[in-house]
Amino acid sequence: MYKYIKRCFPFVTALFIISCASKKENKNPQVETPNIVFIIADDMAWDDSGAYGHPNIKTPNIDQLAKDGMRFDNAFLTASSCSPSRTSIITGLYPHNTDAEQLHWPLPANKKTFVEELKASGYWTAQAGKWHLGEAIKDRFDLVMDVGTHGFQLSPTGEKTKQIGDGSGCENWVPVLQQRPQDQPFFLWFAAVDPHRPYSEGIIDTPHEQKDVILPPYFPDTEEVREDFVHYYNEITRLDNYVGKVIAELDRQGVTDNTLILLISDNGRPFPRDKTTLYDGGIKTPWVVKWPKVVQAGSSCQNLVSSIDIAPTFLKLAGLEVSPTYEGVDFSPLLTQPEKTSREMIYAEDHWHDYEDYARAIRTKKYKYIKNFYTDLPNTPSADAFVGGTFQSMIKLKEKNQLSEAQMACFTLPRSAEELYDVVNDPFELTNLAGNPLYKNELNTLRSKMKNIRKITKDSLPAFRTPDEFDRETGKSNAFRKRPRPSKIEMKKIILEMNKKNK
Repeated sequence: MYKYIKRCFPFVTALFIISCASKKENKNPQVETPNIVFIIADDMAWDDSGAYGHPNIKTPNIDQLAKDGMRFDNAFLTASSCSPSRTSIITGLYPHNTDAEQLHWPLPANKKTFVEELKASGYWTAQAGKWHLGEAIKDRFDLVMDVGTHGFQLSPTGEKTKQIGDGSGCENWVPVLQQRPQDQPFFLWFAAVDPHRPYSEGIIDTPHEQKDVILPPYFPDTEEVREDFVHYYNEITRLDNYVGKVIAELDRQGVTDNTLILLISDNGRPFPRDKTTLYDGGIKTPWVVKWPKVVQAGSSCQNLVSSIDIAPTFLKLAGLEVSPTYEGVDFSPLLTQPEKTSREMIYAEDHWHDYEDYARAIRTKKYKYIKNFYTDLPNTPSADAFVGGTFQSMIKLKEKNQLSEAQMACFTLPRSAEELYDVVNDPFELTNLAGNPLYKNELNTLRSKMKNIRKITKDSLPAFRTPDEFDRETGKSNAFRKRPRPSKIEMKKIILEMNKKNK
């Protein structure tokens, strides 16, 4: 962990002016509107870089980004699923309020995003890389360079037919940056496909080795698991290379000082008990901010931030009024005063992602509370995990009764209705304290907080349960689900068909 470095008064003053000024006041030549580059990885765990202490993953550019800016150590997402996480970020709404809370449900055209507000205020707005937000809001950007959901062209039936570029989703980042208008501030949404599955050989010059792998205790230590992690590490390094290219291009254009870069991930690593779960392996994210004009180099922040806070913060920094329709809070004061508190807790959601699920979590600095509403379902990982060596190895070891209790978490039935973890003393969330009488007060407090936020944000159980798209034991597709949001009538028909098929 980096030591906290106190900020000097000029930095505080600069941020206060930028944060509080109206758009008209921002025309003061002494107060430049910042350029904003938002970089979002796809399925990268929060601590899988040198910036967060990993000794073996090759991430020199992300590491340098943290050295030149501020590393947030308690940053979280509102969902541990790709498209719900992204639509939540761009709207500043919790997933259940986006009408796009399930995987692949497109964001409806009537949803406001922070991007069109930046665009209307004079920003040039562009996207490059993975889209995964739906077709209806592409007009919010001046330019969209979409590489599809997974860096592949898709057939009409949804099969991958042709890889686009090198598969990273990052090839157009620098070209987009190079074609920006020179007389406007710019906002860039750069979305990688890395390190999302599927993985390929030979994508970086110096690949990682199995000895480089550091496994959390909820994974068995087998050759198949280590090799799976090697491929995952390699994609992180490829992503890191592109991050370096963007930074170099900003330097070349001479706009680094007044460009804010925020790098995060959309959810945790695509492995069992990480992605699609509400454990920190699923919802905790890397969060690095570089802004030389304002942010002290080599600084860190221990306070909580949520991805729902990104929209109001970007608007505030652009000198715009933040509508109360945004559900997040402005975290910009932390950029100069990281000891300040912008929120006491985060709220996260788990919806349908390949498999049916519905769970909610409250996370404070000290505790994590998870409420599992569908206890009849195991915590099955996303379908893409079935193609990796890790889950296949786990399935084989399960049949031999060779998995530890922590490694059995994906298979355990029934699921606990409630989970409570001391995340300071139990960072991997292995010991459920919900039934421990010594933690009754903490459990009741977080229960109450969850009940309250569900009421405030109008969060409730869906009217019907969306069936699985894939078999939970084999990972094979049931080939029934319509990707766009189906109507209730359509869903009832689908459920009836599934029930008949299963009889």
